[in-house]
Amino acid sequence: MTAVALAAIRFHHGSQIIPAGAVHTTPLGYDRDDVPVGAPLPLPASAELVRRLSGCGEIDVAFEGTLGDTLLALTGVRAVLDWLRLRSVRVVVRAVGPYAGLIARTGLLTRPQATTPNGWRAVIGDRSGVEAHGSEAAANLVLDPAAPPCWSSDGRAHPDLPARHYLALERRLGIRLPVTAPFAPALATRPNELVAELRSMGWLNDLTLAAITATSWPERKDYTDRRYIELAEHIGEAQQTQARLLLIGGNPADGLRITVEAPRRHAQVLRLDGVPATDLADLFPHCHLIVGNDTGLTHLAAMAHGRDGGCPPVVGLYARHSHSKWRTGLLHHHAVATDLSDRMHQGDLCPVRDAITPDTDLHMDAFPPAALARVCLDLLAGVGQ
Repeated sequence: MTAVALAAIRFHHGSQIIPAGAVHTTPLGYDRDDVPVGAPLPLPASAELVRRLSGCGEIDVAFEGTLGDTLLALTGVRAVLDWLRLRSVRVVVRAVGPYAGLIARTGLLTRPQATTPNGWRAVIGDRSGVEAHGSEAAANLVLDPAAPPCWSSDGRAHPDLPARHYLALERRLGIRLPVTAPFAPALATRPNELVAELRSMGWLNDLTLAAITATSWPERKDYTDRRYIELAEHIGEAQQTQARLLLIGGNPADGLRITVEAPRRHAQVLRLDGVPATDLADLFPHCHLIVGNDTGLTHLAAMAHGRDGGCPPVVGLYARHSHSKWRTGLLHHHAVATDLSDRMHQGDLCPVRDAITPDTDLHMDAFPPAALARVCLDLLAGVGQ
């Protein structure tokens, strides 16, 4: 399924390849398909960065900022570790900070070592993480979401942030690295008590939808419980069943709270507030479809893979920001976007960074639940996959 117009919004399938000429890009400087893995690039490497990383014996992965930026930047860590492996440089890799548990699920870290590592210490993370943990490190590498451009190579654009980070590090380190699109790592799933409890309550067996209501910018990015419930009712009615909707909220101070709503004709609703991200990583693969705004938990849902490697379709809603940049790039991670989001995508623009004032007050109300339901029903039916 390619981009499909729905009134004033447009659906973009996660498998869609974007031609380099369709969007504003920066040429990578070489055709990746023509360069063997491990071969030098026809570009000069960053000599100082190469020198410092080559002498490292330990790397701390340190992110202190938002969940979404952290998840989309993990390919930068992946690129450095791929480079070190190609050069046969052995390092101990740890994660520190609030996301250490999630990062441990990517397979990027090493097991605890009994001996002291030899070599310098490097810190890779966002700016606040590097500032907190990198004062005595020999090398600090800040992965800033505003820094890497939309690269193009071999006639295609690489607009998603995981691709941008990975390819930016490949260029700086001067060697063709092994990963090809999609670049984002997977988060492994583990047995989970919350999942077992929900299943014992009769959830997760029939048609189960998850809707992410948590957001740091509710006046711009909150789709609202009402719209999500209406969406679930449309889907349940079309499927001639009662859809089960999990409303995933934020992190209130009083911790985990599970609330059962009064049943609707075509939907049962369960509110989950304050669920830790690690538990949600275990829960999301058990759902049949996930819908969320442009936020970290939506990215988490896309990166969480079941024990069998399977992933439910994830639909992100993009009203203002680029739908292509702020996605994982994974094939099952789709987008429904407004015309403004499409223009941000085409020009590689950001309404915040570039101080672009929208010419409309239309935000999440741009996505009518009935129109969104048609997209979700196609994905549930496997159309275009």
